[in-house]
Amino acid sequence: MLCAEAVPLIDVEKRFGSPCYVYSRAAIEDQWHFYDRAFGSKSHLVCYSVKANGNLAILNLLARLGSGFDIVSVGELQRVITAGGDPSRVVFSGVGKRPDEIKIALDTGVKCLNVESRSELQLVNTIAQQAGKKAPVSIRINPDVDAKTHPHISTGLKESKFGIDYDDAERIYMEAADLANIEIVGVDCHIGSQIVQLKPYQDAVRRIMQLVHKLIDRGITIRHVDIGGGLGISYQSEQPPSPAEFVKSICSIVDDSSLEIIIEPGRSIVGNAGLLLAKVLYLKKNPDKNFAIIDAAMNDLIRPVLYDAWQEIIPVQQESKAEAGNYDVVGPVCESGDFLGLNRRLSIDEGDLLAILGAGAYAFCMSSNYNARPRVAEVLVENTEIHEIRRRESIEDLYRGESLLP
Repeated sequence: MLCAEAVPLIDVEKRFGSPCYVYSRAAIEDQWHFYDRAFGSKSHLVCYSVKANGNLAILNLLARLGSGFDIVSVGELQRVITAGGDPSRVVFSGVGKRPDEIKIALDTGVKCLNVESRSELQLVNTIAQQAGKKAPVSIRINPDVDAKTHPHISTGLKESKFGIDYDDAERIYMEAADLANIEIVGVDCHIGSQIVQLKPYQDAVRRIMQLVHKLIDRGITIRHVDIGGGLGISYQSEQPPSPAEFVKSICSIVDDSSLEIIIEPGRSIVGNAGLLLAKVLYLKKNPDKNFAIIDAAMNDLIRPVLYDAWQEIIPVQQESKAEAGNYDVVGPVCESGDFLGLNRRLSIDEGDLLAILGAGAYAFCMSSNYNARPRVAEVLVENTEIHEIRRRESIEDLYRGESLLP
């Protein structure tokens, strides 16, 4: 019987139904500590990337550990604050911050705004002037480094919408230094997500450090280097570096001991700490294809169709008398792209529970109500205890806020 920590998953389904997201507290805490401890005495801040999974209970868990947070919207900032996070340990990233978001961030006292364009820099200065403040700013540099990942989550190439071109960076920094309401505090970069090699990071950080030294030589004070996140996890056969290997490789390149190093891991903290629990509704066997139709769908987990992502699917009850077969594991949504896994070898019967692994990151947070399907429950397991950290939505929740015509 498959368990999450010491809790059999069949017990989770009995209490909370399916589909249901299940997370392990111990797995999340361990991964965060692996990063934090790897730095030793080196000045650093581990800023969890909220977009990976923004459930309040998970944010609260990380805030208790002393984590910083990487956010990309005021909505995420409010989540962090509500969960007990410290705004002074928050870095605000994102290519399209609205004026009201910038003002709220300054009023709240975030650690840093990661600015992504010259126009944004000018706007931040104007808003800070109106508020009578100096805005702490780091400029996100696009180092033109190929992260060797899926094109939709590769952010460090010249054709990407993110960051300022490396060749323009020194000039933009000099402009920033002349703005009365801008306080330069760092240099930022982020090259992508689900990265499973160290070399792209090393190439990017070397370029960033070349820029840092140029800026210091020109009299600009740099307090930190933010190298982003994006370290991958193993979904199938990937062998990503460990957090310790990642940190060691970065620290060996950041050769200025006075610089604080900021990292923004998300997926690698929560990704393999979560799974999606689902039930087999029907087995449909055709001459050319077998289908396992389950109660979870693309609205619950969109990664397989959006990114061609592969996630392991295993029966919760490990010993089955059912004959093994190759199945496309599909959902009830009215789309041909509604699949969770294709051509999987499974021994299953109707009514069996399945666990879709590696579903702690970019899973529930990307779910939707497509086909008028309520979003599922989320639970956090702590040894033998189960905490419901988000209740299952009702049908009424879906149209709350809507109204009929008079």
